Amino acid sequence: MTTHEAQVVIVGGGPVGMGLAIELAQRNISSIVIERYPEPQPIPKGQNLTQRTMEHFWFWGVEDDVREASPIPVEFGIGGLTAYGTLLSDYHYDWYQRSLVRPFYFKSNERLPQYDTEAALRRRVAQLAKVKVFYGFTAEDVRQDETGVNVDILARDGGAQLTVRGSFAVGCDGARSLVREAAGITQTRDDHETLMALLVFRSNDLNDLLARYKGRSFFNVLNPALEGYWQFFGRVDTGSRWFFHSPLPAGTTRENFDFHNYLEGVVGAPFECEFEHIGFWELRISVADNYRAGRIFIAGDAAHSHPPYGGYGINTGFEDVRNLGWKLAAHFDGWGSEALLDSYSGERQPVFASTAKDFIANYIEEDRAFLSQYDPRKDVAAFETAWAGRSAGVASEISGFEPNYEGSPVVCGPQGGVSSAVGDHRWEARAGHHLAPQMLAWDTNVFEALGDGFTLFGFGVEEELEDSFGAAAEELGVPLKIVEDTREDGREKYGCALILVRPDQFIVWAGDSVDDAKAILARAVGL
Repeated sequence: MTTHEAQVVIVGGGPVGMGLAIELAQRNISSIVIERYPEPQPIPKGQNLTQRTMEHFWFWGVEDDVREASPIPVEFGIGGLTAYGTLLSDYHYDWYQRSLVRPFYFKSNERLPQYDTEAALRRRVAQLAKVKVFYGFTAEDVRQDETGVNVDILARDGGAQLTVRGSFAVGCDGARSLVREAAGITQTRDDHETLMALLVFRSNDLNDLLARYKGRSFFNVLNPALEGYWQFFGRVDTGSRWFFHSPLPAGTTRENFDFHNYLEGVVGAPFECEFEHIGFWELRISVADNYRAGRIFIAGDAAHSHPPYGGYGINTGFEDVRNLGWKLAAHFDGWGSEALLDSYSGERQPVFASTAKDFIANYIEEDRAFLSQYDPRKDVAAFETAWAGRSAGVASEISGFEPNYEGSPVVCGPQGGVSSAVGDHRWEARAGHHLAPQMLAWDTNVFEALGDGFTLFGFGVEEELEDSFGAAAEELGVPLKIVEDTREDGREKYGCALILVRPDQFIVWAGDSVDDAKAILARAVGL
């Protein structure tokens, strides 16, 4: 067998795997990507791209390409709506209002079918000499030893058999991950398992029926009979293409179920449609118990599988690889320790466990409890009061999703801090939290001033305080950029004079004075 080598082997070249390849290549780390499909699969999913994801895309050099590819113009709107009973009922409210937290991010969110996102990432990868992609190949076996990982791959057309090798391997190969299984990484599942439909269809009639919901691109229906599980519509574009997810009776097949009639019942009106795709998937929430086993890592759906509630899937996967990518590069560059590599799982696993428990499962349980308690056919006044309360609570619910690493051993978080998806957005600079954007005095955003490694912002501080970090960075071999400015014109909102930011834009430490800069930097790289 022919063997090809790179520093990292990435199994799975979907959006998460390609994102990791870009992150590594931009840090001068070579990778080989194994991807089974020569072309992105034309099934619309993973469409809601958050502000945080668009920050990643800006750093990866694909933001403009992604925005140009979006089939939904900015002026149309990409908001969401929740309806009771049927999509056209009198009871509905806006949902997933990402605009509420927009000020705390550098970029605005976007809406794009996953296949178009994949295409943009593939185009970027094609520009990077550090990435070699084997399209049309599947991984057959994964074996690690003391110095690296071998992955046997097979051309899907029955042709070539090859072995690729890297110092590390990363499984971005989906919920049924071969890499995860080969590494012996176990999963924890909950009891939310049911058969789901994924329908893709064309309908001008539905577009006309939903014209009343201006600026809305996705819709979830709460049907009391489904006990909290959503029926979920999304626009693929502003024309006639739609997708739909819903629970189905066990044993449903393409042949024994009337999907058109079912759709009309969910909408609450008859309409014509033409199906492009009828598929099935199993709703479950599963979380890998660890994201690392020796030289093997997992990311994206290989690490966490869940229903498409709230846009957590693809966005969480991108956050995984932004976290992992710089740490792998730091290891290869000689300043990142084994403890820093371990911190990938230590940070990302509890954040997704919290996402699953505190948001995804919680949505189901809260909706189930509401539907069980309130029924407009029995007590319309009580129902309408409770429904109004749900609508008013959307803002706090969305703001409550703020992934952070307060409990990470490589940040100087608060005493007793816990890494979690639950938090609040603030301007204040807090260790373990995402850096909020602000403008610098020379009309540059702090995000545009960040270095490739760590960045120290000094706002109106004595030069010797900044110098202490510079000396520590030189001694430890850690790349550090120092940015000086005044503490005014919005920068005072950070609440401190010194902010140390790591390569994924999370804050390591913040304060007004420092006793031991070397200890802070050493902790940040796992020493």
